Amino acid sequence: MAARIKPVMTDRAVIWAATGLAVAVMLLLLAPLGALGLSFSAATLTVAEGSALRFTLWQSVLSAGISVVLAVPVARALARRRFVGREVLIATLGAPFILPVIVAVLGLLAVFGRAGWVNGLLATLGLPAFSIYGLQGVVLAHVFFNMPLAVRMILHGWQAIPTERFRLAQSLGFSPRDVQRHIEWPMLRAVLPGAALVIFVICLASFAVALTLGGGPRATTVELAIYQAVRFDFDLPTAARLALLQFGLCALAFLVAARVALPSGFGAGGGRIGGPPAPGGWHRAGDVVAITLAALFFALPLGAVVLRGVPGLVDLPGQVWAAAGRSLGIALASTAVSIGVALVFAMAAARGRAWPALAATLPLAASSLVLGTGLFLLLQPYVRPSSLALPVTFVINAALSLPFAFRILAPEARSLYTDYHRLSQSLGLTAWARLRWVVLPRLSRPLGFAAGLVAALSMGDLGVIALFAGDAEATLPLIVHRLMGAYRMDQAAAAALVLVALSFTLFWIFDHWGRRYAAA
Repeated sequence: MAARIKPVMTDRAVIWAATGLAVAVMLLLLAPLGALGLSFSAATLTVAEGSALRFTLWQSVLSAGISVVLAVPVARALARRRFVGREVLIATLGAPFILPVIVAVLGLLAVFGRAGWVNGLLATLGLPAFSIYGLQGVVLAHVFFNMPLAVRMILHGWQAIPTERFRLAQSLGFSPRDVQRHIEWPMLRAVLPGAALVIFVICLASFAVALTLGGGPRATTVELAIYQAVRFDFDLPTAARLALLQFGLCALAFLVAARVALPSGFGAGGGRIGGPPAPGGWHRAGDVVAITLAALFFALPLGAVVLRGVPGLVDLPGQVWAAAGRSLGIALASTAVSIGVALVFAMAAARGRAWPALAATLPLAASSLVLGTGLFLLLQPYVRPSSLALPVTFVINAALSLPFAFRILAPEARSLYTDYHRLSQSLGLTAWARLRWVVLPRLSRPLGFAAGLVAALSMGDLGVIALFAGDAEATLPLIVHRLMGAYRMDQAAAAALVLVALSFTLFWIFDHWGRRYAAA
């Protein structure tokens, strides 16, 4: 009897824990939204707010479209070419996702800014200078971040086409144009809308890029307008109205994106997954150019930060190291909370419940600035908001990284439950024993990867902290932004180098721990 009761109690404990955490997530989302609703004054947008709305939508459409269009030739080249360093290059395409936004912006300024390498070359050639500020700069930065994501998604589509399709096309004498028309284009038609929509949603909630490269009446996003209303004008009703508008945009885009699923396959095959044939001639030259330009586009800004930042490491001000300590503390706390909640939701979802997945995904409908504005309105009458800057930042970072951690853990948790649930029942394992001897050893690899991702994202976040923090609460990304604003670019580059090193070190430590523990 006891052996039967223990598994039932274990399952019930998981469901009850997931229920409590789901309620907490809902409260974290609804409380700020309720505060925004209570502060809402007028539904009519001003001319400036309407301009911010149009700019937000337009830059998101442009960023998504350009990212996807440029990603297609790069993904095709990677799919049909084999060369030394190919796997390293593909793995490196994931780096911009965890790269702190402020660091990438600093690198792009070094390459494309007024005194950057590109404008130096244009001046030598007698051509007009390129301005990185405004719409073109915001789109450029978004393409830098999101084109690698599009390449990975499209490359997966190419690799999912069974090799037999290409072999049959070759036996039928298909030309490269015929292969594109009958095999590759149907795949692209299925993959591209989903990829573009994901990038559109990401750009819709982008704040740090607009903060550094946007601004002015013609290049202000809704999120930047929220920040300006709170920090500069202290116009809380306007901030509430804009925050509700931003939430509506993100929620609508989230609902549409949830209905657009990427294809799971392209028909029957013999199980052999490969890539398209590799034609020679000008096709080979085009592939080489596409891969080379993409690699340079990603490598040059990072190289510029390294070259400019290394000399400044020796005389960094003390505030940089203090901010680095605060950022590390926030990152570790956010990681612990996010991974713990994601694991409970994943284990509950593995037991056939649908609502844990919904609860874990809901934070995607809100941005950090929307939640931060709502919490600012809640806290401001009672306490000084800057005194709670670090706790609020860690909680919001944990909530917003929860969907990513859950998506990484959920498939593995489902497989684990299918394979080991009955065995655990027959052995009468308690909840603690099941966690120690079954769950952690077999989920250590995805747990390590998810923890590294959450830590890196939290380390580089420049969102809600910009609303709350004073000088004593500034994190490292905020310090980098302030150094850039003071035109202390050498110190900003050095601080950015520290930020990159800490972000990637955290990711490597957690990921390496997961892989090592899985192999033990």
